[in-house]
Amino acid sequence: MVSTFRRLTDKIMAQQNDNSFNWRGFWDRAVYEAKRVLRPVQPTAVPGLGAIPHSDGTAFRVWAPHADKVFVTGPFNEWSPWRAPLAAEGDGFWSADARQASVGDTYKFLLHHQGELLLRADPYGRDVAGPQRNSVISRDEFDWGDDAFQMTAVQDLVIYELHVGTFATNAESQVGAFQGVIERLPYLRDLGINAIELMPVMEFAGDYSWGYNPAHPFAITRTYGGRVALQQLVQAAHAHGIAVIVDVVYNHFGPQDLDLWRFDGWHEDGKGGIYFYNDWRSQTPWGDTRPDYGRAAVRQYIHDNVFMWLQEFRVDGLRWDATNYIRNAHGHDGDRGADIAEGWQLLQAINAEVQAQFPGKLMIAEDLQKNPWLTKPVVENGAGFAAQWDAAFVHPLRQALITPNDEGRDVTAVAAALAFTYDQDPFARVIYTESHDEVANGKARVPEEIAPGQADTVFARKRAVLGAALVFTTPGIPMIFQGQEFLESGWFDDHVPLDWRKAEINSGMRQLYRELITLRRNGFGYSRGLLGAHINVYHVNNDDKLLAFHRWDNGGAGDDVVVIANFAHRVIDGYVVGLPCPGIWRVRFNSDARTYDASFGGHGCPDVIAAAPRPGMLRLDEMPFFGNVTIAPYTVLVLSQD
Repeated sequence: MVSTFRRLTDKIMAQQNDNSFNWRGFWDRAVYEAKRVLRPVQPTAVPGLGAIPHSDGTAFRVWAPHADKVFVTGPFNEWSPWRAPLAAEGDGFWSADARQASVGDTYKFLLHHQGELLLRADPYGRDVAGPQRNSVISRDEFDWGDDAFQMTAVQDLVIYELHVGTFATNAESQVGAFQGVIERLPYLRDLGINAIELMPVMEFAGDYSWGYNPAHPFAITRTYGGRVALQQLVQAAHAHGIAVIVDVVYNHFGPQDLDLWRFDGWHEDGKGGIYFYNDWRSQTPWGDTRPDYGRAAVRQYIHDNVFMWLQEFRVDGLRWDATNYIRNAHGHDGDRGADIAEGWQLLQAINAEVQAQFPGKLMIAEDLQKNPWLTKPVVENGAGFAAQWDAAFVHPLRQALITPNDEGRDVTAVAAALAFTYDQDPFARVIYTESHDEVANGKARVPEEIAPGQADTVFARKRAVLGAALVFTTPGIPMIFQGQEFLESGWFDDHVPLDWRKAEINSGMRQLYRELITLRRNGFGYSRGLLGAHINVYHVNNDDKLLAFHRWDNGGAGDDVVVIANFAHRVIDGYVVGLPCPGIWRVRFNSDARTYDASFGGHGCPDVIAAAPRPGMLRLDEMPFFGNVTIAPYTVLVLSQD
């Protein structure tokens, strides 16, 4: 018997990733012999799922409703296929205590299903190691010290989206790590950034990925440094006054290296088994792996993952990838037959609980359907997100920026994008011209889209800056993508590191972004209106391709802000626009200044004196006062009063 089990153990160690191996005849004899010596096993009294270390070993619990038997195997039992059975608890759960198992040990579950043997990583595993992708017993022991960080109000938030693998590489590795992001935090703080958004960092297949193919949703990829390194990044970011938002993916899992697939052997119609829909609802653009939101254990799995980020990593928010594919099988509105009611209910339930337990944490939806119900409160039957990425802003603005000829630019569409809100809440949207989606998948950085292969030309730069200036002066939560502040060109590729040489070559651009962010956050003390909820796009001239809008919080000196944008390739001199208040309006920002780029025109605009119309004159733009401005091609002016 000993030799039989030794041979079987050797097979487990050799075949850990080969689930197609036919063990049946070999296993039957081993099980027959093992039954003579196995004692009845008792379920653990320790709560939780996965591997839970405690004072007397480790408790293991797994959901496998169709398994006939379940064992846990690892070096603590010499990878035995029979020494550590789990007891059936009911409702498909299995558990037991293993006294020999301790923190740092690797393990897998061995499941029997109708004569088939399945060696699986732990769905709740906090870490995976080695080419066999074994789960690792982990304990959360990170010392957060006196970290009591509170994220700033959404009105003051400026988000910097980054991809850890390309953001900060070094000479030793072409793949970036959390430590590299830590080293760049002073740079981001000095730029004015107060929130970073990390593209997904859960364990994925291979070393190179955008991260939207999570294979082990509870494990942090060792490629970037692993669990503790991410906690160190969050702690360091908080020390710099920077919040951390993490992208999470619940519209699909995998599909590569996915042990969740047919986890306990059961499946229907060739689909994925217990964690997934096993009908037409399983299909997504990223794989046939949409989670089954109707199963209580799957809903709990996603719930527990959300709260892991908030509790164990103390992140300040989550950006949910492609929520439109959670609530609708085809990912768009107007297709009621494809709605997934339990997906919508999942969003509501988790957001309601987050708001109750972690008020102030920012839940962001990437839905891109311009649906106001995503950001309506749950008590009003909304999904309860605080904000959503705004397709109503990015698409019209990018179109106006990249259109080759001035006559084709639709300033009217831009004006509508600036004034758009979800349910009258201007801060329920994240606004941007560049994100990971907008600079890849057949698209590129804004300067590259404007002038393919010639992104360094002056008008490619100027129109890219025009778009950025509107991001920071429009109501909403502004976001930029890594390298945008120094005009990184081309398109995003997870194999190509960010070119930090451009940060010095285009240092004037960094200054421009720093000044825009300071204005946005009222750092100079004379642009409080950019923190306010109010906007009036009062001047829209689609013939001359010029618009102007008024921003304010409470109004008055130091508060009222007027923004004027020229979408045309010509200097407009002596242009008359309405103004909300009399007196001197000082030019606080002129994107044509040569301090930002020596190739810019350097056309100045004197401070503007606002006067009342003379008797008999019509009020311009329905404003009580008016003034004259000079504005350079593809330029934004920002005006305010002392």
